[in-house]
Amino acid sequence: MAFSLVRSAHNATNVLHSLIYFAPEAEQQFTAVGLKPGRMCYFAGRAAPMGAVGSGVVTATFYNFSPRLIAPAIPEAWELASPAVVIGARFTAVDAALTRLLGPDVIASDDMITLAALVRDAASACTPEGRPLYAGHADLDWPDAPHLVMWHALTLLREHRGDGHIAALTEAGLSGIEALVTHCATGNGFLDAFARSSRGWTQEEWDATASSLAARGLFDQEGALTEAGQALRAHVEDDTDRMAAAPWEYLGEQRTEEVVRIGKAMTRTVLKAGAIPRAGVFPTP
Repeated sequence: MAFSLVRSAHNATNVLHSLIYFAPEAEQQFTAVGLKPGRMCYFAGRAAPMGAVGSGVVTATFYNFSPRLIAPAIPEAWELASPAVVIGARFTAVDAALTRLLGPDVIASDDMITLAALVRDAASACTPEGRPLYAGHADLDWPDAPHLVMWHALTLLREHRGDGHIAALTEAGLSGIEALVTHCATGNGFLDAFARSSRGWTQEEWDATASSLAARGLFDQEGALTEAGQALRAHVEDDTDRMAAAPWEYLGEQRTEEVVRIGKAMTRTVLKAGAIPRAGVFPTP
């Protein structure tokens, strides 16, 4: 299978998973079970399947966040709500968010049933070796409703790919903040200001990282990626696709293309409904 199809499958479905990080239903449900509003909801909600882990584990598996941002939230979160309770709240939030953004007709559609079955089958080919965040989520019980099966399967595929992405970044010699700064410089990531604030880095740390990258020949004096920097980022993304290919190769080209078709249509629907804010977050298309 061409790695371009692997990336297309990810691009077509990633928003359907990641919308939970922007949905107001998430914080509503997490605070209802005792978590503090804000960062704690994100860190605890995503980390809970790994159990009551410490801030070091979350820093390692989330990779590009400042440890200073994580430490006030983890492990205090587990004193306020157990991981099992947080996991339950997350699925409740996903149910509400998908129903609101897709609408009842799409939720009950044949395409939803088809997509859920396809991505669950793809996720069955993921393996846990060296994939700690994926492995935690893979230990969870499967939900029953097709739209929740779809979301859980996409979460497994997303975290499986993400664990591989961290391996690729590590092999490329990019630290968490270096990965963030270089990704923003590609124009395909967050805007710098949002990346800094949402990941907890100071302007001084950001500027020092850019200077260090320039000293390595990856940035020019204007803060743009050099040819070597572009090549390194391309190498990371190619490695990520290679390590994420197994579930899609198992599914096969025809069925993966069906995932892309349905995923793109549903992604357009949730984006039109405002699932992911763009102003101040992503570069203007």
